[in-house]
Amino acid sequence: MLVFCHVDDLSKLLEKYRDYFSEDIKREVEQDGGNVELLLDVIYNKCLILLEDIVISMSGKTLLQFGLHSPTRDERFIVTNRQYLRELAYDTVYLTKVVAENVPKLNLEQKKVYNEILNSIRSDSWQLYFLDAPGGTGKTFLINLLLAKIRSKKNIAIAVASSGIAATLIDGGKTAHSAFKLPLNLGYSESPLCNISKQSDMAYVLQETKIIIWDECTMAHKNGIEALNRLLKDIRGCDRIIGGVIVLLAGDFRQTLPVVPQGTRADEVKACIKSSILWPSV
Repeated sequence: MLVFCHVDDLSKLLEKYRDYFSEDIKREVEQDGGNVELLLDVIYNKCLILLEDIVISMSGKTLLQFGLHSPTRDERFIVTNRQYLRELAYDTVYLTKVVAENVPKLNLEQKKVYNEILNSIRSDSWQLYFLDAPGGTGKTFLINLLLAKIRSKKNIAIAVASSGIAATLIDGGKTAHSAFKLPLNLGYSESPLCNISKQSDMAYVLQETKIIIWDECTMAHKNGIEALNRLLKDIRGCDRIIGGVIVLLAGDFRQTLPVVPQGTRADEVKACIKSSILWPSV
């Protein structure tokens, strides 16, 4: 119809029938464990890609030349990327409500951190932050609120923690070892590497993420954060520290520091993130 007929209102016609066009794609998403309702934008975009491929093969013209919106080609393989689907499968309506209810509860110092992080994301200005939060100051509350705000805009925010207990307190949280595939022998390797290939699903998630939040980072070995730095530089093709991603490290140096088996006090200080080459950039 696009190539051989003259349709008065193509946009209206596509709007009317796009759900029928997208049935196979929706079935793929459901089989991969995705939430169809929360991923309609991605599904419709995939539908437009398939439609445009056919039209180009028949006429050599794009959908834009026929008066329709062109699809975003970067999302060609997203529908089959389970990691990406999982990071987008948040109820944005619920998260918006959570943000509206809890932002007024922030105290002055929490509000300052909240606004600083969001301003960095809006301006796309790379920063590496450390949130010094002694126990009971509302760090977890603030982190979860930041995650809700970012995810409510359909952006990706990766949340990790150094310990499993801390990870369960963060919405969508994982341990850093699980999320970034860190090696277990961090203390015995000079330059450890994360076991994530550049062509993997997780690599694409890291390319698209707006922020990485690492809770209880003070008990992590400095080599873990430096391994993440090397990974992000490689995956994102960026020479800036942490690959140009906004990173929020959070923790309390008054609590548990990295555990060095049979190590001295000096060994623990040497393993701490304050001894890392990244610390002067915080």
